Amino acid sequence: MNNLQTENNEVILGVDTHLDVHVGAVINSSGNLLGTRAVSVSSHGYLDLLEWAESLGKLKQAGVEGTGTYGAGLCRFLTSRGIVIIEVNRPDRSNRRRQGKSDPLNAGNAARAVHSGTATATPKKQHGACEAIRIISVARRSAVKAKTQAMNQIRGILVSGPQDIRELVWKTKPHDCAKACIEMISSDSSDLLESMTETLKLLGQRWLILTDELALLDKKLDKLTNEHCKQLRTRMGVGPYTAGILVTVAGDNPERLRNEAALAALCGVNPLPLPASSGKTIRHRLNRGGNREANNALWTIALVRARSDPRTRLYVARRTAEGLTTKEIYRCLKRYIVRELYPLILSDLKRINFSGLT
Repeated sequence: MNNLQTENNEVILGVDTHLDVHVGAVINSSGNLLGTRAVSVSSHGYLDLLEWAESLGKLKQAGVEGTGTYGAGLCRFLTSRGIVIIEVNRPDRSNRRRQGKSDPLNAGNAARAVHSGTATATPKKQHGACEAIRIISVARRSAVKAKTQAMNQIRGILVSGPQDIRELVWKTKPHDCAKACIEMISSDSSDLLESMTETLKLLGQRWLILTDELALLDKKLDKLTNEHCKQLRTRMGVGPYTAGILVTVAGDNPERLRNEAALAALCGVNPLPLPASSGKTIRHRLNRGGNREANNALWTIALVRARSDPRTRLYVARRTAEGLTTKEIYRCLKRYIVRELYPLILSDLKRINFSGLT
């Protein structure tokens, strides 16, 4: 009887997370809504939400949307208080059209997803070496994009600019072109040439600043991956950036990944292509799900090996002779690479000392 009363007294918290306000909903063991509450995104708000939920019953689980973004702070707070956090995906569009959408409704759906067992994913922790590597990778990725964009803009201006300026500034190597833009002096006082000269100088300076920034980020990323991904970095084709992406996807709690198939699904390299047939056309398409950055990292490793590794080159030649397309061959290679790297990723992450990074 006591066990039944305890079970009936258990409640589940669901949270719809936002930038400034989180909305929580609590349901009982029967799935009935007991109440909703909006709190601020702060330590005081988190405590208020927890105390309110615990006042309605025995709280053991919480379903939270956006555990890696808006809900990251709440996740860390609830985890430190012994609450089991389940990651909940937002409702699909068909359900939203059918049932409507509001913050309290989304919070209640998050709690019911945990209650029904629909949501079972363990959130990725964000307090260790993987998070440090992720932050560096984010800054590096944006710097690469901005640097490429700056040089493209320089080239675009020169292509349509006066011939004498183009011949003076256009250089094959981007570094030489950026320096030439900075050193350019215009003797013409027209608005067009004055604007062009100033703009090219600014873009050239931007390109050189981003080059120095990338060198600094690459040095930091190389240090972190050599320190925490020693086994992974020994494999052919695995550099600082690709190693950083792969361990970031695995996360600081790699026990989330039950086996190599889970990592393959997370990277979007599931072994079976998806059917995409219609009418008389029978075909399959590659999986476009999963983390696209991790998928691209595996593609980069496969590309390096296909060009430089004798064993991989023989495999590509054999599969090509069998009639497979390049995309299909690379899909197979990426899956084999996951199988090879999965135990190395787990081994590296188990050796990480989190104490210096928390």
